[in-house]
Amino acid sequence: MHESSLQYICCVKCGQSLELETFEKKNEIIEGLLTCVQCNGTYPIILSIPILVEDLSLFLSIRTKLGGYLLLNTKSLKIKLLIKKSLRNIKKIGDDTTDLEKNWVGIYKKSRYTTFESKIKNTIRTLPKCNFVVEHGCSIGVVSEMMARYHGLVFGIDKSFFALLEAKKHKTKNVDFFLADSLSAPFGTMKFDLVVALNVLELVEPLKLLKIIGSQSRKFAILSDPYDYDRGKNSVKIRLDEKTLRSKIKQMGFKLIADTARPSFISWKLRVNPRLELNYKTDLILARL
Repeated sequence: MHESSLQYICCVKCGQSLELETFEKKNEIIEGLLTCVQCNGTYPIILSIPILVEDLSLFLSIRTKLGGYLLLNTKSLKIKLLIKKSLRNIKKIGDDTTDLEKNWVGIYKKSRYTTFESKIKNTIRTLPKCNFVVEHGCSIGVVSEMMARYHGLVFGIDKSFFALLEAKKHKTKNVDFFLADSLSAPFGTMKFDLVVALNVLELVEPLKLLKIIGSQSRKFAILSDPYDYDRGKNSVKIRLDEKTLRSKIKQMGFKLIADTARPSFISWKLRVNPRLELNYKTDLILARL
């Protein structure tokens, strides 16, 4: 985590400011502890990634392998004790998603330079310069790093620790990444010139995410999705199709820009393995207030 990012983030439990205790620092904070000045909530920084979740035990309840990985890669006793305590306090262990999240890192790395990525790049560079940008569901940081070339300070948030490890490899000075839930984003009432959420509507409750986007944006928003909502027990409760999504965005006061007023079918090919490819037709929306 860049030390300068501390001024922009807050406690995800009560919204108050955070104090930083540093255990290892090079060009950025490698290991440290963020503590809320009001509620004393604590958030570890491990391998340069701040873990800003309301309940670390709940987060690790479906990522116990990740918990072990964090213990092995933490040097300070204070953070080791925090991780151990969180693991002990898990009330119910669910199906572990650690390996799945690691697998998706590999899939996204193998699936670069798609038609969809080119379209996003063209959309980003045609916008007037945005000083503050946030990307929900940033994954391995490809789009966040891309936006940092054309815009100001960029923040990417995601719930996959291993995706963020990959994202940190970009080492771009004006972009920083946080492990956080989009619905409990660690930015308080901060406004962004550009808010981006690409292909995450099936992972985050769409209406709740739209509310967050509406509260964060002061100029532009970019959304996309293939509307692949069939996720079994993990499916979102309320599904938005291409028409309803546009209607909701307009109700929030946004105006749809250029050709995104109509649904699109942009190819987004994911290479799962040598014998399997997923070829989504993704819908893209660019909107401004």
